Amino acid sequence: MSNLIKLEFVALDISGKNYLSWIMDAQIHLDVIGLEITIQEKNDASLQDKAKAMIFLRHHISEELKTEYLTERDPLNLQKNLKERYDHQKTVILSKARADWQELGLQDFKTVVEYNSALFKISSTLQLCGDTVIDELLLEKTYTAFHTSNVFLQ
Repeated sequence: MSNLIKLEFVALDISGKNYLSWIMDAQIHLDVIGLEITIQEKNDASLQDKAKAMIFLRHHISEELKTEYLTERDPLNLQKNLKERYDHQKTVILSKARADWQELGLQDFKTVVEYNSALFKISSTLQLCGDTVIDELLLEKTYTAFHTSNVFLQ
């Protein structure tokens, strides 16, 4: 049976490959609909609000995950279970993003726009995994990415 209701964002895949973006989207959307308290520790959310949050979260996970967490009724517990299951991916993604950051070079791209796109994608991934990327680091990375023959541009 297909989902007849439009998804606000991509559902969490059983593999968890989109967990980091999914959890950010879920938290933002719960904030928007006024249910953010339901996924906070020691909350005093009403049963009705918890039920609304569960409906929302269950609507945005894969059918396989819905089946696995069929008996879960508390959105905080569902979030904790999913975090325990998928949060380890931060380690893998962070190490890849750090390696990509080290290898990033302007000469690997046809245009500066493509380079900037890659630079901001990597920096966003680093920030999503908890690393701090400040403007000075972005500028330094860009300056060091120039070929040595163009050192005067720095």
